[in-house]
Amino acid sequence: MTELKRTALTEAHERLGARMVPYAGFLMPVQYESITEEHRAVRERAGLFDVSHMGEFVLSGPRALEDLQRVTVNDAGALEVDQAQYSALVDQDAGIVDDCVVCRMDEERFLMVVNAANIEKDLEHIHRIAPEAGIEDRSEAISLLALQGPRAETILRTLTDLDLGSIDFYWKRDGQVAGVPAIVSRTGYTGEDGFELYVDRSASEEVWETLLEAGRGHGLKPCGLGARDTLRLEMKYALYGNDIDETTNPYEAGLGWIVKLDKGDFTGRDALAAIRERGPERRLVGFRLLERGFPRPGYGVALEGEEVDEVRSGTMSPTLGYGIGTTYLPRGRSSVDTALEVDIRGRRVPAAVVKTPFYAHGSLKR
Repeated sequence: MTELKRTALTEAHERLGARMVPYAGFLMPVQYESITEEHRAVRERAGLFDVSHMGEFVLSGPRALEDLQRVTVNDAGALEVDQAQYSALVDQDAGIVDDCVVCRMDEERFLMVVNAANIEKDLEHIHRIAPEAGIEDRSEAISLLALQGPRAETILRTLTDLDLGSIDFYWKRDGQVAGVPAIVSRTGYTGEDGFELYVDRSASEEVWETLLEAGRGHGLKPCGLGARDTLRLEMKYALYGNDIDETTNPYEAGLGWIVKLDKGDFTGRDALAAIRERGPERRLVGFRLLERGFPRPGYGVALEGEEVDEVRSGTMSPTLGYGIGTTYLPRGRSSVDTALEVDIRGRRVPAAVVKTPFYAHGSLKR
């Protein structure tokens, strides 16, 4: 059995009484109190997440942009220094190898943030496409903390001299937080305003503890991966391994907006162009249950009695008070209000396709 990796904050989580679980090869906190209370703290006040299991690559050198353009679907050439973008790596058949965030650090240096479970796979994929790429895996050296919620800026303002109000969505600044050098980006995975802080692993516990103390009077709570999942699903943010993987393509997953076919050649471009031309055969949709139930991932989804897919992501929404989820439906049978059924332990529970995001009232200003 492979030994689970520990982040620099694992002991801090254990001291707080977090319930720790295996996740993507790491021992991570799933919750401290209750997932519902942590979820509500982020929607109403603020929450602090340890997401140090994420992977960070640095691509540098005079060919860094050229190499990045070959391996990602978005147009990294459009990025200004300090600007970030959501993107993806795909294979020759347009299957999604991983989704990622790319940030331009300077003219010849880029940061790529990838999913923890895909670090080794992504590195192999990039090296296969761009064997001479100047890429460094910094995942073990960087800790990533996410401060999210409508009071996030108020809390962080007490610990940094950065002008946080000048940092727009998907932009970053370099500065200090609690006296520690940090990259501060206005990004997140919750639908609320907030920041992600990249700090050296050795300083992460100091920053974590200082943030918790600074936020105490503002209702800040430490939050685990359970609340992170319910928050992102209410926004219909895709989760790799559930909603997207190598068997899905960006167009059917609703991510066609990140595909820039006119930027030049890149891996998977021809396959993506063909899919766009003919249209995807299915669509990732959001649904809500019309009766009480918990639509867990893997449960069967049926249209007119015929099983067509399974629940990709699903939960009982803490904000909305009913079951929500995602699934793939045939293109011509995927419009809003389409009736479907979810097989919950042998009981066919009625559901309907709904407009997404499921929750559209967050503090995030795009």
